[in-house]
Amino acid sequence: MNEKQYKISIAYDGTDYSGWIQQPGKPSIVQTLHDAFEKVFSKKIRLLGASKTDAGVHALGQIAVFKTDLAIEPETMRWAWNNALPESISIRSLEQNDDFNPHAHVLNKTYHYDLFLDRPLPFVARYGLQVYGTIDWDLFEQALQLFVGTHTFEAFYTGDDRDPIRTIYEIRLERIENRFYRVAVTGRSFLRHMVRRIVGAALAVAQREALSLDDIIHALQTGKTNCQLPTAPAKGLLLYEIRYKNSEFEN
Repeated sequence: MNEKQYKISIAYDGTDYSGWIQQPGKPSIVQTLHDAFEKVFSKKIRLLGASKTDAGVHALGQIAVFKTDLAIEPETMRWAWNNALPESISIRSLEQNDDFNPHAHVLNKTYHYDLFLDRPLPFVARYGLQVYGTIDWDLFEQALQLFVGTHTFEAFYTGDDRDPIRTIYEIRLERIENRFYRVAVTGRSFLRHMVRRIVGAALAVAQREALSLDDIIHALQTGKTNCQLPTAPAKGLLLYEIRYKNSEFEN
């Protein structure tokens, strides 16, 4: 029987996982999906995801593809697969598409980072960072806007990517409620810890710690910094949406 390819949209709470990709001896999102599929259908699959979210990072619109020779309607497959998954992972949509590549024709990706100014309710505490101290919101927004455009992000990521140059299309600071803010960052591709470093650096400037707007400008121009740049905790970060040319998943 010929294999068919399927594309799926996945939401997950990344708190208890080591990230999207498989890691020996640690629970991962992709391994949990693999195991649940095999448990239900007695078939092995290999998922290819659009983004390699890190440990503790959440997703609303992660995209992936896999192939299988199962002769099952997509909605039936989604229902049965979801029933075998923990509550922290949910397959939002599943459809056959033999031509789709999650890494090709990406229009943009949007990440959200949530900030609480007061102690959050227990229901949402694991999805945002509680910020202490005084924040100069005008300065915070000025710092965030420095990252918009094409820059060398060598000082703002962790890893060994050969090309640290990336383009940020837009950064929005949104006031969701009186004491709840959201940073929305949109670009085509991101480096490991890049969004968390952007938020961490902007917060350090806004809280008037040992970091200034000029320090950020220098780091973006040269890829070097004279001080250690803070990395915001993973729990505040959410992969919100991935949009593709000619098609997209709606949230």
